[in-house]
Amino acid sequence: MIDLPYSLVIEATEERDYFGFYSPDLEGFSGIGQSLEDCVYKARWGMAEHVRVLRENGLPVPPPDPHPRIVVENERRPVPAG
Repeated sequence: MIDLPYSLVIEATEERDYFGFYSPDLEGFSGIGQSLEDCVYKARWGMAEHVRVLRENGLPVPPPDPHPRIVVENERRPVPAG
């Protein structure tokens, strides 16, 4: 069972111990981790903190996703022009 209130995208980089993550459901939320497990752990606590800050500032908070998913993909890089 995925124990997150929102979906999570984890992006693998060329470095084996460096991953970026963000939630497509929670604007402005992102972070980094050293493993997939580290990203999920940090996301769980980071999402709660992010929502708390949104509420404190009177900003809209999206409803939790009843069916969150975790997607792991390669880091998206800009395509060179030309």
